[in-house]
Amino acid sequence: MSSRPLSLAALTVLEVSPVEMVEIAARTGYSHVGLRLEPATPEEHHFALVSDAGLRKQTLKRLHDTGINVLDIEILRLKPQTQVAHFDALLAVGAEFGATELLVAGNDPDEQRQADNFAALCDLSRKYGIYPHLEFMPWTDARDLAQALRIVEAAGRDNGCVLVDAFHFNRSASRLEDLSPIAPSRLRYMQLCDVAGPRPDDMQEILRQARNERRFPGDGDCDLLGLLNAMPPDIPLSLEVPCVQLQAQGVSAEQRAQLAIDKTRALLRQL
Repeated sequence: MSSRPLSLAALTVLEVSPVEMVEIAARTGYSHVGLRLEPATPEEHHFALVSDAGLRKQTLKRLHDTGINVLDIEILRLKPQTQVAHFDALLAVGAEFGATELLVAGNDPDEQRQADNFAALCDLSRKYGIYPHLEFMPWTDARDLAQALRIVEAAGRDNGCVLVDAFHFNRSASRLEDLSPIAPSRLRYMQLCDVAGPRPDDMQEILRQARNERRFPGDGDCDLLGLLNAMPPDIPLSLEVPCVQLQAQGVSAEQRAQLAIDKTRALLRQL
């Protein structure tokens, strides 16, 4: 059995509080969780860990009591108007939780400005021991692996990384052969799920699937074994498998977390 860390991503169980998420992770066999300190959308249900000191204290206690660690924090967006210094409070909270990885989205069509802001974010994160990861998503301004890597390399910071998510890797038509030249130090963790069906022509449908309708590892059409073999050995895996339909059918957050880790372990046994 692989010794790699397995982390429960917030999007998999977004309806539960961070305290309950930690408890679910402990009961279902994870070593880590990912905390969503900033919501991905204005409509998203959100637990305000950054501003709610009481919730932070409760979450820290559950982490201590269960032995669960925090892998990553999310989600910061680099926009044209971004002032990177404003992210300091969120990074400080991430460091309080012991997170080492930070998920970043690129939402700035000016690639040079995006790279400059990513460099500034890397500099700000360094004092906290946090590694920013630019996650490519086909509807953003870091649309595929090649563009994300180009931006990270242009930023020129040794703590700058690229985040590979199996869903976005598939839907952006990124290629396994493009992973081999990347320095392992740029790939510190990845997000795992599976994807079903051909790539839609409509970007809004891709976005809908990404946030609502992913598959558990091994239940879709992705070459996940090829992807895992192309990544650094034993890279930590954040299991990000939002399944709104299952949730609507009454499958609990704990049941979905259990399915995600069980399916992942079955996949890893095939490596």
